[in-house]
Amino acid sequence: MDLLSDVVSILRSGRPRSARVAWHAPWGQRFPAAPGSAGFQVILQGSGWLIPPTGDPVPLGVGDVVFFPHGHAYGLAADPSAPLADPVCDPLADADLFVSDFVGHTGPVTVTLCGGYQLDPRHAHPLLRDLPAVIHLPARFGEHPELRTAVDLLGNEVSRPRPGADTAVLALLDMLLLYILRAWFAQSTAPANPTGWAAALADPAIGAALNAIHRDPARAWTVQSLADQANLSRATFSRRFTSLTAQAPLTYVTWWRLTLAADLLRRSDAPLTAIAGRVGYTSEFAFANAFKRLYAIAPGRYRRTGAATG
Repeated sequence: MDLLSDVVSILRSGRPRSARVAWHAPWGQRFPAAPGSAGFQVILQGSGWLIPPTGDPVPLGVGDVVFFPHGHAYGLAADPSAPLADPVCDPLADADLFVSDFVGHTGPVTVTLCGGYQLDPRHAHPLLRDLPAVIHLPARFGEHPELRTAVDLLGNEVSRPRPGADTAVLALLDMLLLYILRAWFAQSTAPANPTGWAAALADPAIGAALNAIHRDPARAWTVQSLADQANLSRATFSRRFTSLTAQAPLTYVTWWRLTLAADLLRRSDAPLTAIAGRVGYTSEFAFANAFKRLYAIAPGRYRRTGAATG
């Protein structure tokens, strides 16, 4: 797998949720902070206003996507001066995979598609820390066609459930998260001097090395072999990798191996020896020592006590 695919597949825990809501003006809702989660809002019909955690209200139109990667509080309203009511629609609090709802009075209607992902902060990739509190992706003709298609498909599945809808919605929610991240990183690399993980993903040399690590985490990587993947000298590669990711190359390799191991402990009943080999450790003893240094708990106990369940 490549880096961004791995980030999406390992970060999320449990089932995501989604809802299609018809808001009839006047309306306004407060969405409280939800640590350990991420959420999105898409305007399918009409218009509204985003009331962000800080700063001025933001007008939203049809096709606009708003993503909240850190679970910060926000509000949505028909008018920026509208009072915000306590939550009446919160997909993260609903037990169902997807719901449809009607809120408000008899005024003009705004239809939103919202959703939420439960995240395991212990598996959070450092690239997510680079994301702002709110990501607004305005609808612009010709931009992010995959994202627009995923929104349309998800909206149709939620509003008109048919046989197989659960499978379709789960897949589309993961696709939507991936496309939102793609769109953001593409937008973030547009400036002349991108920084951080956006720059690392956009850098052909460092991106090649990162994807090599994620395709084959068990390989006995060295700084030189990673530099070969990047087609750079060892010194240049090490300097550039550390500058962009804030981690030395082999520090990142170790972190990713153990993050992958923690996910395998959570999701599978594979023996510790098999997990150790899959993430590049030649013995269960070496794996257990490395795991305990990072997680402060032995891998067997991590699994038995449910520490890895999300």
